[in-house]
Amino acid sequence: MPLTSAEHLYDPDLYLDGEPEQLWRRLHAEQPIHEGEREGRRFRVVLSHELISQVLKNPRAFTSERGMRLDQNPAATSSAAGKLLIITDPPRHTKIKRIVSSAFTPRMVSRLERTMRETFAATLDEALQAGVCDFTRVAARLPLAVICDLLGVPPSDWDFMLDRTMTAFGADGAQADVLAMAEAHADILSYYEELIGLRRRDPREDVVTALVNGVVDGVPLTDEEIFLNCDGLISGGNETTRHATVGGLLSLIANPDQWARLRADPGLLTSAVQEILRFTSPAMHVLRTAIAPVQLGGQELQPGDPVALWLAAGNRDPAVFADPDRFLVDRRPNPHLAFSAGPHYCLGSALATTELTVIFEELLRRVRTAETVQPPRRARSILIWGYESAPVRLTAA
Repeated sequence: MPLTSAEHLYDPDLYLDGEPEQLWRRLHAEQPIHEGEREGRRFRVVLSHELISQVLKNPRAFTSERGMRLDQNPAATSSAAGKLLIITDPPRHTKIKRIVSSAFTPRMVSRLERTMRETFAATLDEALQAGVCDFTRVAARLPLAVICDLLGVPPSDWDFMLDRTMTAFGADGAQADVLAMAEAHADILSYYEELIGLRRRDPREDVVTALVNGVVDGVPLTDEEIFLNCDGLISGGNETTRHATVGGLLSLIANPDQWARLRADPGLLTSAVQEILRFTSPAMHVLRTAIAPVQLGGQELQPGDPVALWLAAGNRDPAVFADPDRFLVDRRPNPHLAFSAGPHYCLGSALATTELTVIFEELLRRVRTAETVQPPRRARSILIWGYESAPVRLTAA
């Protein structure tokens, strides 16, 4: 039986070799909420920017503790709920978030920006010298270096963490190798265990030290909570920025007029970074579950009803964004949902924005021309809208 329009929305093949923007446009024109079913589980899919925002900003009616994505492992979700930041509700969520945020001292922020500039300058040197490169590899190094520095991983171990995380989280074409992913994840968890012990003996100005000393309601965080949140930070801090970087460059290549505008007026970089986040929307969807009777878009939801919020489609909502399928470096206002909204608004949003600013500053300054040499290959996923490979030729200015 052929898929209906709404079923295509959560078919990963659509994002591998289809045109989801056309589907989002058609579904927006039909209605803001669609019925869905996947692997025997029924849910609603929300595309409207307004309704997505309503759900994200209402933790009293919608919980994240029953999972934050379709295709999740129910046992793993249940085990991590209330411990891992992204599947913890207020007020505990707020308290854990405050612990992590405490590590962002002015001195740390200054150190992280130095890391960004030094790392990307060296990475771009290599790419320009090579001429042709897979830009997914170029884009991976900076966010991973920054999150490692944030956690307190010493620079000597950054290459190890890059290799392990690229494998563990299914990048570099490795998502089909389940055993390799599990082994890489085990290596990362083992590394965290050593780092936690080290920071108990030798505290530093980093997130692991903050978590080791973190207390919620008078009770110290457990090692499991520290492990889970380190893992969440390295995944979230790496994935979004990496895929936005790749998608941003490809968008500029596909829209040479916008590249020219940005070159002519570097003052547009601030709005261009926000447009890259909107247009690329790496976090495809998040899940919430109703925990109280609630009306959403004229529909009655009951406790236990899951709602998949299609952030990428919300970022193409014509009711909010004029010409939503056009990439415009001067788009203002730009109330995109790439960082979510409400209590779960991305903890690292400022960091990711600074990373993208540094990256595109360097590209504009040092790259004269950029072109694809083979068609980019998308990832087959309904969670991350991103790329497995993007071969490009970069020519020095």
